[in-house]
Amino acid sequence: MNGVIPLFKPKEMTSHGCVAKIRHMIGIKKVGHTGTLDPDVEGVLPICVGEATKIIPFLSSLKKVYESTVSLGVSTTTEDASGEIVESKEITMLPAKAEIEAVLTSFTGEITQVPPMYSAVKVKGKKLYEYARENLTVERPKRQVIIHKLERIDVDEGNTSNHTFSIRIHCSKGTYIRTLCVDIGKALGYPAHMASLQRTETDSVNIRDTVTFVEIEKAIYEERVNKFMIPIENMLEHIPTWQVDKQMKIKVLHGQKLSLPEGFSDNYIKVMYENQLLAIYEKVSDDNHLIKPTRVFNLHKKKVN
Repeated sequence: MNGVIPLFKPKEMTSHGCVAKIRHMIGIKKVGHTGTLDPDVEGVLPICVGEATKIIPFLSSLKKVYESTVSLGVSTTTEDASGEIVESKEITMLPAKAEIEAVLTSFTGEITQVPPMYSAVKVKGKKLYEYARENLTVERPKRQVIIHKLERIDVDEGNTSNHTFSIRIHCSKGTYIRTLCVDIGKALGYPAHMASLQRTETDSVNIRDTVTFVEIEKAIYEERVNKFMIPIENMLEHIPTWQVDKQMKIKVLHGQKLSLPEGFSDNYIKVMYENQLLAIYEKVSDDNHLIKPTRVFNLHKKKVN
């Protein structure tokens, strides 16, 4: 069994827990996810199975899309609704739509973030949340992330009683949405936290295409798990494709270095034979005229000559 399960991760489960559960359900050891979601976050979590685990490094850095609710008036230790209150400020009226949209625009592009204390970022070999649990504060490393698009998705200006508004974020790997919500609140003049979060898209996998654990269990019982598994090559559409002939196929499956084909300039090339994924090649660092295999897939018959 090789492919990607477009899982809808429920709340209260860790990403590692989702992997362990699917590993147990389908009876395959080679299972992995493409990007951690916190336990209180739900949404798209592609699960790679079998040979698909080889492509995880090529998927984790792709663009993600989230929908979140910003709550103004209260900040917390964890920057979300689960933490203890740090600061509060009375709000008589939610900022005007134009003011909110102007602030959202100011956060579009490359921005600097300071990871929250309750995060897995390591400082001096220790995770930040470990310091936080010991009531210790350390200097946190700044990081650059990219907000490709940031928009408000609720337009009901009459709903001011709970002082919240919802946003959709198209962003790069490593973006802390909790911190973004806090920073947006600061820009509006209020303490704030992230009230809710859902990942709705990760590259080619949309929340509309996801399946739940209940659906997976039913599919296993009916022996049709492969029906909703995404083929590996479909997850690699961002990597250019090189179609090879049978003679070249043999060289690829034997892991040989090859000459860089004409017309290719990207660092990685997806090698296909007829509709079959063979390998991912990359440029040789000290010779840009050669490419070498970085992943060879065992999706073919063992006999290659």
